[in-house]
Amino acid sequence: MEVDAKVEADRGRAIAMLQRAGILITLQEEAAIVLADMGLGEFERQGVAILPYINTDRYCAKELIFLPHQTCPQHRCPPVNGQPGKQETFRCRYGRVYLYVEDAPTRCPHCRAPYGSEDAYTVWHEIVLTLGEQYTVAPDTWHWFQAGEEGAVVSEFASASHDEDDIFADARIVRVPVETTLLHRPQGGMSELRISGGRAPAGQVAFSFSSGALRRG
Repeated sequence: MEVDAKVEADRGRAIAMLQRAGILITLQEEAAIVLADMGLGEFERQGVAILPYINTDRYCAKELIFLPHQTCPQHRCPPVNGQPGKQETFRCRYGRVYLYVEDAPTRCPHCRAPYGSEDAYTVWHEIVLTLGEQYTVAPDTWHWFQAGEEGAVVSEFASASHDEDDIFADARIVRVPVETTLLHRPQGGMSELRISGGRAPAGQVAFSFSSGALRRG
């Protein structure tokens, strides 16, 4: 019960941040917010809340919601099934987020790697995104995020997402291929929230999560 209460509290914080960003969502979408702790068990330090909108064989869209100073661990999206990997554009909707990518290291970066995981953060070229700013990360590129003191809401627009195939610099992280699937009515209304073990077909939404952080079903 304590775990479930903590999950609901963290989901409530994510919903409140979306509201502060002026992003309106349905009750079904509130229930579909995924709290990904990457299997590390320290969501507030290393993790991210995700609201998936759509993920097909051609494109995906989602909101990334970061608590204050929360870090999304370093990873890359490799080629999958003959495709070059996911190309992602990140646009800041609220707060400030620091994005680190492959390139010349920034001399005095604003952020530090989470304590105890320093070896898993190796790229230090800093991109600072504030309200209305965006940056595109090329496929198969190492990158990671850390939110500022207010937290951040970041919209992601990308090619097809295969999150279970992402490669993390921290070997402890394992993405479990279990998915939260939102089924859409033809008119665009949501009809069902379910947990499934396979990828959703085109026209549905799917996002894999780890460590059982979402306890519904």
